[in-house]
Amino acid sequence: MASTSSLKPSFNPSPHVAEPPNIQKLIGQLELLPHIEGGYFVETDRASDTVPTPFLFNKSSTLELAPQRPGFDPAVRNSSTSIFYLLTPSGPQGGFHRNKGRTVHTLHRGRGRYVVIHANEEGEDKRIETFVVGQDVTKGEKLQWIVEGGKYKASYLLPDDENGTESQGLLISETVIPGFEYCDHDFLSSEDLKVLVGSEKAKQLEWLLSPLGKGNN
Repeated sequence: MASTSSLKPSFNPSPHVAEPPNIQKLIGQLELLPHIEGGYFVETDRASDTVPTPFLFNKSSTLELAPQRPGFDPAVRNSSTSIFYLLTPSGPQGGFHRNKGRTVHTLHRGRGRYVVIHANEEGEDKRIETFVVGQDVTKGEKLQWIVEGGKYKASYLLPDDENGTESQGLLISETVIPGFEYCDHDFLSSEDLKVLVGSEKAKQLEWLLSPLGKGNN
């Protein structure tokens, strides 16, 4: 596990720089759209069966940033939802956010690093977990990983080769249980980051905050 002081971006967000042709082709083939967390996504499945929501209603900052799905019933959730999610050299980061539901992640291609703040655990200084996702399981890279509800996560793109400088993008699937709704999602603010991990670690991690979360103090 890397220390927070050693976490550095491999690629800088460049929203006005066109993606390489091979990544543009992938985005088109999968019909991906820009995601408010950063990167690109498309919902690939929403289970038709529903379950009573297990979540108490709390106002989510994300509701002001993304419209609620047409036909949404706050009393129930679809049993699961799945998406493709892609980080690219021009859109290389997914800012700190949390879901109320459990999220199962499966790697398709590329390498990246995840940083998870266990905000729902007891104690003042919350545990920080970080790991690399990729194909080299002999070096501890993960092909599948699970983030339970209530934990903040961020992700960023790494080069395809450990000592390289280029990436074909990090493509994964995410399945949320019960199914995803924007009212069950929120971004981490800079003030809340300090509360969770202390000022020193917050300063080391603030580059992973979403621009949409920084103003939610």
